[in-house]
Amino acid sequence: MSRDHGMCRLAGRLLWALALTTAAAAHGDGGSGDWPLHGNDAGGQRHARLDQINRDNVAQLEPAWTWRSGVKATFQATPIVVGDRMYLSLPFSHVAALDARSGRELWRYEHPRPAGRLCCGPANRGVAVRDGRVFVGTVDARLIALDARTGQPLWNVAVADAAPATEQAGQLPESDPLSRRETQGSTGVGIAMAPQVAGDLVIVGITGVGYGLHPENAVVGLPGQYGRPGVLAAFDAASGRRVWQFDVTGPGWEGSFAARTADGLDLGRDLPAERAALAREGGAWRHGGGSLWATPAIDAERGLIFFGTGNPSPQMADGSRPGDNLYTASLVALDLRTGRLVWHYQQVPHDRWGYDVASPPVLFELQQGGERIPALAQPSKLGWVYVHDRRDGRLLFRSEAFVPQQNLFAAPSAEGVVIAPGIAGGASWSPSALDPQQALLFVPGIHLPTRYTVREAERADGSRFQYVVSEPEGPRGGVLAAVDLAREGRLRWQVKLDQPMVGGVLSTAGGLLFTGIGERSFAAFDSGSGMRLWSWQVDAGVNAPPVSYAIDGRQYVAVAAGGNALFGFPQGDGLHVFALPAPAVAATTGAR
Repeated sequence: MSRDHGMCRLAGRLLWALALTTAAAAHGDGGSGDWPLHGNDAGGQRHARLDQINRDNVAQLEPAWTWRSGVKATFQATPIVVGDRMYLSLPFSHVAALDARSGRELWRYEHPRPAGRLCCGPANRGVAVRDGRVFVGTVDARLIALDARTGQPLWNVAVADAAPATEQAGQLPESDPLSRRETQGSTGVGIAMAPQVAGDLVIVGITGVGYGLHPENAVVGLPGQYGRPGVLAAFDAASGRRVWQFDVTGPGWEGSFAARTADGLDLGRDLPAERAALAREGGAWRHGGGSLWATPAIDAERGLIFFGTGNPSPQMADGSRPGDNLYTASLVALDLRTGRLVWHYQQVPHDRWGYDVASPPVLFELQQGGERIPALAQPSKLGWVYVHDRRDGRLLFRSEAFVPQQNLFAAPSAEGVVIAPGIAGGASWSPSALDPQQALLFVPGIHLPTRYTVREAERADGSRFQYVVSEPEGPRGGVLAAVDLAREGRLRWQVKLDQPMVGGVLSTAGGLLFTGIGERSFAAFDSGSGMRLWSWQVDAGVNAPPVSYAIDGRQYVAVAAGGNALFGFPQGDGLHVFALPAPAVAATTGAR
């Protein structure tokens, strides 16, 4: 390579980094009154630098306005607020634009209902907004750009191929009671995550691959070739042209046949049997799974994008997929320009339990041993927060457990084994929030002990096969935990709750945390102590991440309430927005 050519490449990299850093400063530093990105800032901290509503006056908080979408279903969207407009996705991938002061609907995009059954339900976790465009990923795995002024589609592209082979309830024997329950989902292809934007790219990933059969109140892992590799892809924001694509699984996915996790825990694998099966199952990666549930985080300075991946396919039934099943159940870092793998950290090689890395990663700066380290916190389904050096993936420490743990890596058996946190426990898709001043990460946790049972059935040709069933067993609950990142993940405080924590957390500079709790309640906690300071009853489950924004000197807190069928929380269609009464706002503003 010539010196001039090398200098040109270096200049190109510097210009790219400058463009990303400039975009991050303009769209998502968390310091304005907007909520411009899914995590507010590109690192996903979900911390609003607003303090008009604070510990001293939060008890005065009252409804400012409520908007009804007319679509009663799981409502998990994070509203995006830019200027005086709010943009949010609805169940089934519809999108609405509202006046953020009043809730008046400005326009609505109705997504055509795809033919056939949805793989994973109607949930959509939000949109992205950049340069006059609103981007939404859809239940039928498309990425659509809408005109932010009118809601008219500008382009519409497929992110992944049509739905692959899936599990069927008819594969279960008639003697199994699960065969008579309503099927709520199975392996397929869709998009649940809110897209991420960076520079001139819009980035999104697919879900549903390796989902497993979902009879009511259970998950079944059936042997077979279901699904396809998970995908994260980047598109040109102006045209919809695919720029790069990363497939989660591929040749060589068997890895090193790790007997232990990277942090030293015994996985109880039968490695000789797996190695013997490799010759006949070498192509299993083609159906390897690894869904992407949460919006990635971006380090603009280093040009890196970080995301978690889901379980391998088939779900739990692991006999046909020998090896570590790279890069499922992992934290992954890619080069943002090219989609090239930079590093990965597999939390659970050869996952047999549904231990997705499903919660969004959170970027922060860590002071350790006199050094300032660019770090990443990854809450896990296992019940720990893993903290990494985001430059190379090195594990810096693992937090104290924030939920009870039992038999984490016990093998499913014919008698059944109870495991906690379980398949839907620990930190699921719900986002955590970080207060950088206190160095506290606030994690919404789920305690849902699960019984894993191996059952046997006969095929039509007389051969027999085994499948795995996971069902909740025992008391369930939730926890809101403050993890001290300055003290190697010790728990500063914990609030135990009767219901699972599903939805996400908002942190504010007013020393507050906002989150949904239980079936119909929205609450504020003191972020320093965990004391509940305020709550409000609504008409549905508050199972979405809250946001805070400010317009004309008035701070608002907004949250969707649409329920959650998995946990039996009542369904609704409301977006609820709260603020201080006008006299209190005037007094607070005048005091500055």
